[in-house]
Amino acid sequence: MKKVFKTEFAIALVVLVSVSFVSCVEKTKASNKEMALNTKETSKKFESPRKQLSEDFKKYWYAGNAEITSYTLEQARYGEIRNGHAVLIYVTEPFLPEIQVKADSDNAKNIPVLKLNATKKYLTGIYPYSVMSSTFYPVHDNQHAIKTSLSMQEWCGHVYAQINNRDQFEYTSHSYFETEADQNLALEKDLLENEIWNKIRINPTDLPIGNLKVIPSLEYSRLRHKTLKAYNAKATLSTQGGLSNYTIVYPELERTLSIQFSSSFPYTIESWTEDFKSGFGPNAKIMTTKATRLKSLKTAYWGQNGNKDEVLRDSLGL
Repeated sequence: MKKVFKTEFAIALVVLVSVSFVSCVEKTKASNKEMALNTKETSKKFESPRKQLSEDFKKYWYAGNAEITSYTLEQARYGEIRNGHAVLIYVTEPFLPEIQVKADSDNAKNIPVLKLNATKKYLTGIYPYSVMSSTFYPVHDNQHAIKTSLSMQEWCGHVYAQINNRDQFEYTSHSYFETEADQNLALEKDLLENEIWNKIRINPTDLPIGNLKVIPSLEYSRLRHKTLKAYNAKATLSTQGGLSNYTIVYPELERTLSIQFSSSFPYTIESWTEDFKSGFGPNAKIMTTKATRLKSLKTAYWGQNGNKDEVLRDSLGL
């Protein structure tokens, strides 16, 4: 009798544990599903309705080529002007919004973006600077850039910074400086200076003007060792003689950025200036960085990687 009772008890215990386990699994699945739905809904609430793409936009940006434009560069660094060159590479591509990387294949979840890779190269005395930023902005102009990043290399070391657009802006930075070493912080969603360059190429009439909160470019923040946050700024947009000028003034930073571009499609960036303090300590002074358009090329550069293709750099004046 006791043996039968023990057997029945053991069976009941196994059933109870199994039911509990299944229940926990189902609850976990339900919880994960709910979390995914909540995340999806949270992401949606930051999006505005998609803006329609013009036929001109489709023909220009979906022809299988990138647009590469070179610029002469006069870069203020350490209180002196350095000569170099800058290159803006614009191209459309599919982007995965969750993991925030370029999509390798067609996917219903892909977001079409206009990507800008902006590079600068110049010398500071004996050693070189190499700067590159990447910004991925939805072509439908209905939300902030999904991601923007920066890498900067010179002989003292290198830095990397990135902003991911999620419930908030998630900022990550790594630097060889002790006070800036590894940073992770969340920022409220304000206008990103980095995304302005993409917005100009899509629809400059939608550029925000007036008194704004703006997060300065990752490049400026690193070069001047400024805390990355939104600063009070005033933006203006003017047009004259077929050219438009978008200017942002940051009173607290004593900095002004002006971008000049063609007033008609495809709104090419013709030049830009940036006034800010260069140098450190009492010798720091307001200087002007300036870039002026050299040449432009529409081409599928990613397939032009042979030695024979080096002559194409002459087409860009590089």
